[in-house]
Amino acid sequence: MSKKPSSPRRKPARGKSSRRETASAARRLTRGLFGAVATFAAVGVVVLLAALWVYQGPGPSAPTGDKTTVVLRKGASLPEIAASLEQGGVIGSSSLFMTAAKLTGAARTLKAGEYEFKTRASMAAVLDAIRHGRIVRHWITIPEGLTSDMVMDILNGSDVLAGDAPTPPEGAILPETYEVQRGEDRAAVLQRMMDDRDAVLNELWANRQPGLPFSSKEEAVTLASIVEKETGLASERPRVAAVFVNRLRTGMRLGSDPTIIYGISRGRPLGRGIRLSELQRPTPYNTYLIAGLPPTPIANPGRAALAAVLNPAKTGDLYFVADGTGGHVFASTLEQHNANVAKWREIERQRAAKTGG
Repeated sequence: MSKKPSSPRRKPARGKSSRRETASAARRLTRGLFGAVATFAAVGVVVLLAALWVYQGPGPSAPTGDKTTVVLRKGASLPEIAASLEQGGVIGSSSLFMTAAKLTGAARTLKAGEYEFKTRASMAAVLDAIRHGRIVRHWITIPEGLTSDMVMDILNGSDVLAGDAPTPPEGAILPETYEVQRGEDRAAVLQRMMDDRDAVLNELWANRQPGLPFSSKEEAVTLASIVEKETGLASERPRVAAVFVNRLRTGMRLGSDPTIIYGISRGRPLGRGIRLSELQRPTPYNTYLIAGLPPTPIANPGRAALAAVLNPAKTGDLYFVADGTGGHVFASTLEQHNANVAKWREIERQRAAKTGG
């Protein structure tokens, strides 16, 4: 008896429930991923908004007053700058400051110096100020006609400068207004003043009038210092210079009162008139007694006085005396000069009578 052929074994079909479970798991995974991404995005937005608020919003209040001063030293690194600002109470986060400096490209252009920030200044304003070098500016003014001792009184009296500096030779600096930075060395500032004088003197010397009765720059400075002390009027300096140049040419003594004073007090005001005994006292600076120029300048002349000596007015004047208006009247003869002196004496008497002096 024959056997029936057996039918082939079939694979069991995947059930619908299994497929539904797989799809459900995929959907859960997708939702989870989207949820995580959304969470991270939300957190990122919050962090970004917080960073923007710290960067652009009001900064810390000034520890005292309504401003905060911070000095950033030359050569300081970005971390050092950020730390100085945070320690000074200018910014709230040094790390955020460094990040902002890098992202904006400011990190490579931050400038040293003294900065003054208003209370609650934003980090953005602080970074912008340092990026563009809006430092606190300090000035030191050296008036024309001061002696070198007086110049050092000004430099040593400044609380902005640091260090010590020796008193320069008389006439070695250029009186001017100089910009200085807090903590700058006094010797460096003084050297700038001396370099500026040399530059101006070299320029004027190269274009001097021919035939002057002195042969060196040092002698020119000495004569310019006398002119500087004799008149405070810029318009008069070339004519006052001409008087002394004419005297040197003719061999006359300079007869300058400021040189007498320098020989007595090194140029500091006497607080009184010159005594007859002092006019007769022989010193290297008594130009009533010595011939020619004194041995050194008697002050630091400005550019106008140096220019006047190197290009004096072309006159025949040999004398001048005060005219009562703050200026002088000039004369080419002793007779004219004596008449002018008499007028000046009369002005002095009238003033004394009015004041009861």
